[in-house]
Amino acid sequence: MYIICSDLEGIFTPEIWINFSEITGINELKLTTRDISDYNVLMQRRLAILNENKLKLDDIQAVIKKMEPITGALDFLNWLRSLVEVVIVSDTFVEFAGPLMEKLGRPTLFCNTLSVNEDGSITGYNLRQQDGKKKVALALKSLNYQVIAIGDSYNDITMLQAADHAILYRPPDNVKAEYQDFPRAFTYEELKERLLEIMDRRD
Repeated sequence: MYIICSDLEGIFTPEIWINFSEITGINELKLTTRDISDYNVLMQRRLAILNENKLKLDDIQAVIKKMEPITGALDFLNWLRSLVEVVIVSDTFVEFAGPLMEKLGRPTLFCNTLSVNEDGSITGYNLRQQDGKKKVALALKSLNYQVIAIGDSYNDITMLQAADHAILYRPPDNVKAEYQDFPRAFTYEELKERLLEIMDRRD
């Protein structure tokens, strides 16, 4: 029995921090796990930037509410869920994800949480567990699932390595060059084909 473990941003939705960067004009917020492999380093810098610019949770949520899934993402996800169970495993936060999950039909999401003061300032972040994406893949394997992992960034690599099958979807050139052994797909149609090959479900 197969199950999908997929990243969220870059697979089904645009990158939240990139969108927020474009609205605020703060270029450094465009950096994501596609650029920086150490998630803790990345998040500490993000929180420092928010504090320096007096930006609060409400400011980020206002941008997220206006975001839409990537074109074709909902149709692809609906198709995928008609074939197999899907778990979205993300390093985003509960406080961010709600509007986008609603637009994607409320798939199962495992993610993290933020620490927020009464005035709405973000003071920290709380990982559900260290290396959580990898541990989700391993936990599902322990339940006798054949795990298919889909990701695009450095923070997806240990999940891809732990899974029975893995696909890099639209990875940036640096990730693509460093992890050449993973199969790749660059459109939803290509991703469908890779998944059908793995599940041996081609007509």
